[in-house]
Amino acid sequence: QVQLVESGGGLVQTGGSLRLSCAASGLTFSTYIMGWFRQAPGKEREFVAAIHRSGGTYYADSVKGRFTISRDNVKNTVYLQMNNLKPEDTAVYYCAADVRWSVTSRPGEYDYWGQGTQVTVSS
Repeated sequence: QVQLVESGGGLVQTGGSLRLSCAASGLTFSTYIMGWFRQAPGKEREFVAAIHRSGGTYYADSVKGRFTISRDNVKNTVYLQMNNLKPEDTAVYYCAADVRWSVTSRPGEYDYWGQGTQVTVSS
């Protein structure tokens, strides 16, 4: 049974940093594309970043230059380092796994999801 468990969320002031982690089990982690999405109240789930099995990274324009996605295939964990946080980054952050070859920003294409972790950025 596949499990994705996020951690690292919390409350931070504008300009602060957080590092999210997502520990995966029940799948061959190194063969999956891993993504981070977020959903703010009343809004649709949106793409944040993804990392291909080859290590290639992809970012939404809104986080480019501030967020960094990485993976550790030994620890079966994907990370999202978030710097220079803004109030508009406030959302529940989800990690997701996709077995397909090409990276996509469409949530519906991902096969497995975590439960999410809350990130709140105060102004």
